[in-house]
Formats: sequence, C-alpha cells, structure tokens
Amino acid sequence: MEIRRLDRPGDLGWVVQQHGELYAAEYGWGMNYEGLVAQIVADFGQNHDPAREAAWIAEQDGERMGSIFCVRGPDEGTAKLRLLLLHPSSRGQGLGGRLVDTCMAFAREAGYKRMVLWTNDPLVAARHIYLARGFKLTSEEPHDLFGSGLLSQTYEVEL
Repeated sequence: MEIRRLDRPGDLGWVVQQHGELYAAEYGWGMNYEGLVAQIVADFGQNHDPAREAAWIAEQDGERMGSIFCVRGPDEGTAKLRLLLLHPSSRGQGLGGRLVDTCMAFAREAGYKRMVLWTNDPLVAARHIYLARGFKLTSEEPHDLFGSGLLSQTYEVEL
C-alpha cells in the first residue's frame, strides 16, 4: 500500500464519489453529506496553500483505497484533519493509522501547534485511530444534517 500526495487528475473527484457512495451504503447519509464533502474538496482544489495544506491518497496496485486532508484550522496555529476514508477492502490493515500519522507529521512540519477534527458518533473505527494518537474529545452536539439522531464530535491533539 502506497500513500502519495493527492495530485493526479481524478483524485479530487474520487474523494467526493467514494465518500458519497460509501457513507450512503454504510450509514444512509445522502446528498447533504456528499455536498459537504464536495465543498471541502472544491475549496482545497481551488485555494489550498501547499506550504500549509496537503492531501494524500492511499493506493494499492494503482487503485485508490483511501484519503486524508490537512487544511488550515480556525487559527494560524491549528491544523484541521479532514476526509479520512478507507475503502472497505483496505480496512483492518493499519492504513487508517498510517494516513493519520502522515497528516499529523505534515502538520508538525508545517508549524502547526495542534490539530482538530470533526466527526460523527457512528464512525467508531476512525475514533479508535484518533484516540490511539492522543486526540481528546472536546465537544459533542446532536444534529440531523445527514440523518436523524447523530452526534457530532470535535477532537483535538497537541502536536
């Protein structure tokens, strides 16, 4: 499994498509979620600062299997982890941890002092990856953006 920078034609579209399809199949999330992902990806594709923001694709035998983004957070010292995704066939092999480690290492090198992320309570496997790397839950809030009865969660870690 190779982790490379997101920099090839089709990478951005793949991230949106995979998030839309996988989250619909696994959690029943619809167009609102896919639209959010599309906005995050479009913002990155059009406006990212390569010195402070990056994204990666995990590939196996030339097939995309996962993604993660590191973007500027709410202040100059804070990075934001976004769009961690693993195709079901690549799960359980430590790839999610490798993607998060890659993202965190970049954030440190870019001079960020902490990293935050926003997720939802059904994403248990991702939460285990974050907790294993020192992320702490800082807030929770119920919402119905992608379906009923969801609990959004914010985590952060000092880098």
